[in-house]
Amino acid sequence: MKKLKRSERLVDITQKFLYNPHKLMPLSFFAARYQSAKSSISEDIAIVNELIKNEGIGELITLPGANGGVKFIPTISKTEAEKGMQKLYELLSNGERLLPGGYLYMSDILGHPEWIKYIGKMFASAFANQKIDTIITVETKGIPLAYATASYLNIPVVIVRRDSKVTEGSVVTINYVSGSTKRIQTMSLARRALKEGSNVLIIDDFMKAGGTINGMVALVQEFNANLKGIGVFVEVDGAQERLVEDYVSLAKLSEVDEKNKEIKLERGNFFN
Repeated sequence: MKKLKRSERLVDITQKFLYNPHKLMPLSFFAARYQSAKSSISEDIAIVNELIKNEGIGELITLPGANGGVKFIPTISKTEAEKGMQKLYELLSNGERLLPGGYLYMSDILGHPEWIKYIGKMFASAFANQKIDTIITVETKGIPLAYATASYLNIPVVIVRRDSKVTEGSVVTINYVSGSTKRIQTMSLARRALKEGSNVLIIDDFMKAGGTINGMVALVQEFNANLKGIGVFVEVDGAQERLVEDYVSLAKLSEVDEKNKEIKLERGNFFN
């Protein structure tokens, strides 16, 4: 790469960090890339870090030592989180979204690039300090949320299937009880999909009693993996026999009037 001006280096450094979150990048990499001294690179990184922190999009963490370097940790400020979620609450409170059984129609939001990236960044911010290797979600609506979160944590996604597929080879299958319907259901995960001892984050779009998430927790245990956290976009407030206790929610469905098609949402425990 040709030798760049400082202004050009700053742009390139910023882009490298934004596109490689949670990846440790040694100063020697930048020094060789720009044909510059490490002291100059350190000054550049300090400038970039100040900008990133002032914009409220994260921070650069420096790890000393021979194997050290700098990594970008994406986060979201409380103000930005509350501002964005308030708009989502307004969208989700539309009575036309109400589905039979107290569920909400959210496919349009979960399919919108702006919103899905925003929600993923909130989850990534909530679990930024956890050492996570893999995100797990169940097909199908949780998939966009899982991938959006994974893009900010820079880790792979594993999808739990309702029905096993021959193309995935040998699978581990468990039966679990749905928390809302009390029916016995099945979920499967390919044996090759998750390594023993992996640190796992579960992401899901909607939780009533938590039966589906509880099933994924049991599946994680079958693989001798470590559960590091659970993220839920919308939870139902006051659900009886809640099967999951330790989780992070972004929104809480507090009141539902199916007759008059009225919905009330509140802030999730992310803001506590």
